[in-house]
Amino acid sequence: MEFETDLLLAIPIIFMIFIAPLWLVLHYLFRARAAKNLSKADEETLADLWTLSEKLERRIESLEIILDREAPGWRNRQ
Repeated sequence: MEFETDLLLAIPIIFMIFIAPLWLVLHYLFRARAAKNLSKADEETLADLWTLSEKLERRIESLEIILDREAPGWRNRQ
């Protein structure tokens, strides 16, 4: 009877000392590794945003060229 009680007490102690910390460390390592990678949808969204930013940059450059011709010195105005 005493052996069974000791065994029932030893199993949770062994779990808490060895298995639970290892399980937690591996769990969070896996989550951190998964978070580093972008999903396919995220990659597509990022590519779309990059393309849009390039278009907007070209538009701004075009507007600056027009303003340089039409209103010289516009950059110095406040």
